[in-house]
Amino acid sequence: MKGSVGELGEFGLIRELTSRITGTPAVRLGPGDDAAVIAAPDRRVVATTDILLEGRHFRRDWSTAYDVGRKAAAQNLADVAAMGAVPTAVLVGLVVPAELPATWPLELMDGIRDECRVAGAGVAGGDVVRGDAITVSITALGDLGGREPVTRSGAMPGDIVAVTGWLGWSAAGHAVLSRGFRSPRAFVEAHRRPEPPYAAGPAGAALGATAMTDVSDGLVADLGHIAQASNVRVDIASASLDVPAQMSDIGQAVGVDPLHWVLTGGEDHAIVATFPPETKLPARWRRIGEVLPARGRTTPPVTVDGAAWDKAGGWDHFGS
Repeated sequence: MKGSVGELGEFGLIRELTSRITGTPAVRLGPGDDAAVIAAPDRRVVATTDILLEGRHFRRDWSTAYDVGRKAAAQNLADVAAMGAVPTAVLVGLVVPAELPATWPLELMDGIRDECRVAGAGVAGGDVVRGDAITVSITALGDLGGREPVTRSGAMPGDIVAVTGWLGWSAAGHAVLSRGFRSPRAFVEAHRRPEPPYAAGPAGAALGATAMTDVSDGLVADLGHIAQASNVRVDIASASLDVPAQMSDIGQAVGVDPLHWVLTGGEDHAIVATFPPETKLPARWRRIGEVLPARGRTTPPVTVDGAAWDKAGGWDHFGS
């Protein structure tokens, strides 16, 4: 499609965006009315929202609009899965400049739609607004299927800590892109389009997970959220963490210990959870640590090999 968003107009843009959406059984009424109607068989709805700002969360010279759409949907759908729920639908808020090529938001919607398909969800609607910078806001909804939500506050001393999904790949890809390179491609693509293990969330809940979260800010930071909410400590065994040889090669090339990416790199959206010690974990889950009793405010909530992690633990939007 030629021309800009401004030339297409608000209602022309909405028409083109909604024409790319396919229905799902959970979306009983999609775009076109005052609000959408989503099925809620459990009679409870899991809801989460995130915002992506150009220049802060994505760069158009690094990622296509399709990439940004996949990433925006993934980081929200992963939050739903981390509660032990099955994603059902997303709502999209989009702010774009009038001079933006009209193809950009359409390709973005294609990415959002396709990532929703991976998770089994649908796009139920949203809003578009003119603004100075591209901003993408996603609200994701999910169904618990009769289970209780798995929160961050249920971990108990003696529990084991396990993870499924990638750790550090997005951070390694960011390091590669920051230096003007585009390979190794697997790590660059991990940064552009994370692949959360959506099914692992409900499966972890069925296994009896006592606490669970997705790794969006970094393993140390996100396990810290569990430790603080549960009033426990978590110790990570570094030898149990997977550091691929190619990640080590990238680390050597840029002067970074790849373990740092694994422990603190966010945006892979792996699922990390705590389980009772007798739990028999399927092969997809890797045991990486244990839950210990809290020792007071002077002891860090998360340690690595029994020692305090003295570097940044992960992402903080308002940190330095």
